[in-house]
Amino acid sequence: MTDLTKFYINGQWVDPVGELTTIDVINPATEKSAGTVALGSSADVDAAVIAARHAFEGWAHSSIDDRIALIGAILAEYQKRADELAQAVTIEMGAPAGLAAAAQVPIGMAHLATAAESLKTFAFSEDRGSSRIVKEPIGVCGFITPWNWPLNQVMCKVAPALATGCTMVLKPSEVAPFSAAIVAEIFDAAGVPAGVFNLVNGDGPGVGSALSAHPDIDLISFTGSTRAGIEVAKTAAPTVKRVAQELGGKSPNILLDDDSLGANVAAGVGLMMLNSGQSCNAPSRMLVPSHRLDEVAAAAVEASAGLTVGDPTTNVRLGPVVSAVQFEKIQGLIERAIDDGAKPVVGGAGRPDGLTEGYYVKPTVFTNVTNDMEIARTEVFGPVLVIIGYDSVDEAIKIGNDTEYGLAGYVSGEDLDEVRRVGSKLRAGSISLNSAAPDPGAPFGGYKRSGNGREWSDYAFDEFLEVKSLLGFGA
Repeated sequence: MTDLTKFYINGQWVDPVGELTTIDVINPATEKSAGTVALGSSADVDAAVIAARHAFEGWAHSSIDDRIALIGAILAEYQKRADELAQAVTIEMGAPAGLAAAAQVPIGMAHLATAAESLKTFAFSEDRGSSRIVKEPIGVCGFITPWNWPLNQVMCKVAPALATGCTMVLKPSEVAPFSAAIVAEIFDAAGVPAGVFNLVNGDGPGVGSALSAHPDIDLISFTGSTRAGIEVAKTAAPTVKRVAQELGGKSPNILLDDDSLGANVAAGVGLMMLNSGQSCNAPSRMLVPSHRLDEVAAAAVEASAGLTVGDPTTNVRLGPVVSAVQFEKIQGLIERAIDDGAKPVVGGAGRPDGLTEGYYVKPTVFTNVTNDMEIARTEVFGPVLVIIGYDSVDEAIKIGNDTEYGLAGYVSGEDLDEVRRVGSKLRAGSISLNSAAPDPGAPFGGYKRSGNGREWSDYAFDEFLEVKSLLGFGA
């Protein structure tokens, strides 16, 4: 049991301002409490923002060398706690132990390392004629992060904010708060100056809304559903603060008509099922040549045979989904898809055989799907893949772009020039060509209702900077 009853504010672990209110943190593999977390209030947010505002003046004027050194110290402490971080992620959101250790934890390290390296060459000023253009830290930032890749989504905000001289208040997901608490301990051990980083646990109404509306927060950065992102933007609007959002997705995976099709189907199935499908950039719509649909279905069935589901502390490919709410949502979408005429060639409704406890979902692959069906348009956020046929590559591109989202896209085939051409036609912020791995050195973010702004790499720095023109500087 882990009980998180204090918040990290101004370099200290402190009690909530008002009466202590806690909720259980449920282990999704057991459906039992793994601990409790305190729910903060607007008063706790006020205390954290005051600390961040007080620390801003000093940190904003820190040297580049000091920031690089501090990020290096954080990275060293992070590496010391890697095993604990992985265990926390498995307990709080159900990621298999192998995935937590090999992906969930290392991606946080990658964002820290990328921020430190980018700082070495990033230009905070330039001269244009007699004017000097400077980039200055925006101020105090509020971060609202989700549960599905908790360390990724904390570090891809915190690392560039630190690098650019900003101070911050983090509200991690109350569903998965354990790893964020370890992050706060890491920052404390690394010597982050008091008030630069603050953590207040809580839910959206109690803490998220207070952060979004706070007049002394200069930027709010949110990762989560499009629905919740809209509410964050509305709440932030009266104070005219900058809003950066990384939201939902329904990403197309276009497989070209060539001899690599079978291998690319297998790769697409595997990538879709990673993290039990709980990734905003999951390739959830597989677009394939219509005349090869039967072949693709058979390849998907074969690829799914190795998708073991079970206790995430063991050597399985898929753990549970994060919560009862998520489980019920996914089951409803699967059942309605079947009612709409989609055919589950893998999986379907209900828990996998032999798993009566835990929020386990059958890895599911649907054929007989058209792009106007709910299952092809709604972000499931679970291990559910739909296969849709196309008659021409141009039609595949059209289907791929026929969505309100635009976070990611995928294209695979033997003709690299054609893969590049198709990728360039997709309206999304991150396009993976021939199963290219995620790149912390490339920007990540969405078009359309998948959000605005960019995270990852030095492109993230600009989200945290104001631009000032000094006219006549060189006169």
